[in-house]
Amino acid sequence: MSRAAVLSRIAHDACFDEPPLSLAGPWWLDLPPDFALQRESFAMGLGDRIQVRAAAASDVLLRTVGACLVGGLALPIGYHPGRLRRAFEDLEMIYGPPAESADATRFFRAPAPGARIRSRRAPFARFRPRDGHWEDLTFESAYEPFNPRERAGYLRHKDNRVARLRLWRHAGPPRPTVMAIHGFSADLYWLNEWFFALPWLYRMGLDVALFTLPFHGRRQTRFSPFSGHGFFAGGPARINEAFGQAVHDFRVFVDYLLEQRGVPRVGVTGVSLGGFTSALLASTESRLQFAIPNVPLASLPDLVLEWEPIGAVVRASLKLFRQRIEDARAMLAVSSPLTYRPLLPRERLMVIGGIGDRLAPPKHSRLLWEHWERCRLHWFVGSHVLHFDRGDYLRHTGRFLNEIGFFEGLERTRRAG
Repeated sequence: MSRAAVLSRIAHDACFDEPPLSLAGPWWLDLPPDFALQRESFAMGLGDRIQVRAAAASDVLLRTVGACLVGGLALPIGYHPGRLRRAFEDLEMIYGPPAESADATRFFRAPAPGARIRSRRAPFARFRPRDGHWEDLTFESAYEPFNPRERAGYLRHKDNRVARLRLWRHAGPPRPTVMAIHGFSADLYWLNEWFFALPWLYRMGLDVALFTLPFHGRRQTRFSPFSGHGFFAGGPARINEAFGQAVHDFRVFVDYLLEQRGVPRVGVTGVSLGGFTSALLASTESRLQFAIPNVPLASLPDLVLEWEPIGAVVRASLKLFRQRIEDARAMLAVSSPLTYRPLLPRERLMVIGGIGDRLAPPKHSRLLWEHWERCRLHWFVGSHVLHFDRGDYLRHTGRFLNEIGFFEGLERTRRAG
């Protein structure tokens, strides 16, 4: 069996031997309690099975290291008994009602217009196209936490209040722009230039950009032991607010590109935590032409149950407070894409999943795909980190962008430039 012939029993309607996953009510209640234990089965040849197992082993090693770092440096700060007791109070009083309404506008409020965007030539840029420009865009984020009890502490992190986007644009008229969002603790520009194949997209005639998530890169908290630490170190409320700010700040950049720069179209893609964020944007920003989450997580509470030793801590905490996994999901439901319907039509959505992914296992890609009414789905041979079929899914991505008309008018723009 060739690598291109690798199929999941959930990849296409013709491959199904079971009904779709039904989440008729709130997903945090309807999702099976044992979701973290479920596995997806794939039909693969021997060579592919060997590659997938090797890639999965590397993911397990990385997952264990990451779980130890987060467990040792974040859990003691934001997940001690007092903080968790407050988190359950926040669920009932603050985050629960907007999640139960399934109305994304109640939590993800539209940013105010008129943000002052500053631009400067990007220093130390590895990708320097001869026919274009590369610049760093920044602005002072006006985001205020939804939770009034979090505002003072959240806004104390001054570096996080500066939103950042690196943009590569062609000389001449503005072009359709692909905006990419990095994964957890993986904000390095050179790494994401390669991962998202930004030079390849640029050579296709598109402009490209990289968005920095809150508490990552130069937005890290003071004395942060690693990039992204602050995203999780403040407990469940911090996670909700960090996603709230990520969506808010990204939408400000969308405003700027469309309204002030005259960019004709923008779309979003993201990997891992960035894939989760891109899925949230599909439910909050209707002006996006597409959303392509790559190896996304779908339910953070279920994910961490597989990240030992964090999983053991979560299970012990739930037992201590006499709570269930459904209650942990509910605490973060307000900032989950599963809570809201996408604003983009099904034809403009695409999910990319890794068969051997053990950091965000394939069942998470499947869950988001089900929620998005079985939009386009592409499985690749590899894991969360090792994407052996990257060239194949890039070609599929290019065809997808062409089919939805993202390249429309690009040839005229090239001639004008």
